[in-house]
Amino acid sequence: MQGKHAILALLNELLAGELTAIDQYLLHGETYADLGLKRLAEKALHESAHEREHAQAIIQRILFLEGKPDLTRREALISGADVPAMLQADLDVEYRVASGLRKGILLCEQHQDFVTREMLVRQLDDTEMDHAYFLEKQLRLIGLTGLPNYLQSQL
Repeated sequence: MQGKHAILALLNELLAGELTAIDQYLLHGETYADLGLKRLAEKALHESAHEREHAQAIIQRILFLEGKPDLTRREALISGADVPAMLQADLDVEYRVASGLRKGILLCEQHQDFVTREMLVRQLDDTEMDHAYFLEKQLRLIGLTGLPNYLQSQL
C-alpha cells in the first residue's frame, strides 16, 4: 500500500527522534550505572529499549507504506554534565518527540490515515504518561529532597 509523501516524510522525522532517544537513554543509563545509581540506570536502559520498540513500529509502518526508512538521521545528542542535567536533557527529547507526534496525528487525520494515527496516539500516550511523567517527577523530587538525598535514593 503506497503511503502519501507527507506521511512518509513525517514518519522518517519521527524515526530520527526515536533513534536519538534510544542513543541518549543508552548513554545516560550507562553513565548512571557507572556512577552506581542502579535505579536510574535500570530505568534509563528500560526507556532506551522502549524507544527502540517505538522506532521499530515506525520502521514497520514506513515499509508497509512502501517508503524507505532513514536510519541515518538523528537529532543532536545532549548528554548532561550531572544527573539533573541528564534528566532534563531526556525530558527535552520527550517533549520534542511528543510535539512531533501531535503534529503527526493531525497530519494523519488530514490524509485519513487512521492506522498510522492510531500508532502515533499509542506512542504519544507512552511518551507523555510514562517517559515524560517519570522524568518530571524525578526533577521534582530533586527539588523537594535536595540532590544529595535524591542521589542516595537511587543507589
